[in-house]
Amino acid sequence: MELQGTIKKITDIQTFASGFQKREMILLTEEQYPQPISIEFLQDKADLLNNYREGEKVKVSINIRGREWTSPQNEVKYFNSIVGWRVEKMDAGGFDEPTVARPAQNAPSGNTSAQSDVFAEDEDDLPF
Repeated sequence: MELQGTIKKITDIQTFASGFQKREMILLTEEQYPQPISIEFLQDKADLLNNYREGEKVKVSINIRGREWTSPQNEVKYFNSIVGWRVEKMDAGGFDEPTVARPAQNAPSGNTSAQSDVFAEDEDDLPF
């Protein structure tokens, strides 16, 4: 799943006694009613945020996780978390387009007419 928006805040890395690390990003969605969404980046994924700054427009790939917890009073509660695993910068007009391989403009001169007329001889063979 993916979310897109503007980075509102990036927290410092939190390291716990167990060695577990997490870092949070608050992403402000860009819709009629913008929502501040807290996204956690865990363990080695926390370093993904090093190259990003508040105010940048990004696309974030996420997973939604859920867990059950039983209180000391034996009440069962459910919690959800949003975990990020990839971040991509967006340009001003939208997402950065992936690079697409295109045929070379300087094609060898030996087969240029054969390449450009691939379907020319088949046009007359159509039955209708």
